[in-house]
Amino acid sequence: MKHKGIVLIILIAIGAIVFTFLPKDRTLKEIAAKDAPAPQFELKDLNGNTWRLSDLKGKVVLLNFWASWCPSCKTETPSKESLYKNMAGKPFQMLGVLFRDDVNDAIAYREKNSLTIPALRDPEHDVARAYGITGIPETFIIDKDGIVRAKIIGPRDWNKPENIALIEQWM
Repeated sequence: MKHKGIVLIILIAIGAIVFTFLPKDRTLKEIAAKDAPAPQFELKDLNGNTWRLSDLKGKVVLLNFWASWCPSCKTETPSKESLYKNMAGKPFQMLGVLFRDDVNDAIAYREKNSLTIPALRDPEHDVARAYGITGIPETFIIDKDGIVRAKIIGPRDWNKPENIALIEQWM
């Protein structure tokens, strides 16, 4: 019985030390919610360019979490690319965030499919956690003021009028 008390004291001491020295930026953040400000991020794309959500204020942002190995993501890829090209010149930006994907596989997939949508790396999955990703594809529509207006789980045909209207209503 005496040993259990000592072990308990040691475990409590270790827990206190670990808690004290945890990096402060590793705390849980609020998960993205509809009609709430979108979690800010700064990520690099596959070409090394830096993207900040704050720099996109004034544009509607379609933020899509995807992977090159994901069959559902592959299903929606052609319509996403088509939408991206059709929205050129409008206050709109589409960004794809890689989720648990090998960067080299993503680069090969993009080249094979002639994709031009910026693909962002989230190596520690911090942005995925901040947005509460439960699977892929998941897409967020963020209005020009930085407010999350829609969360879409699963693939969509982004060429359908109702999906285009979902984006355009926030322009």
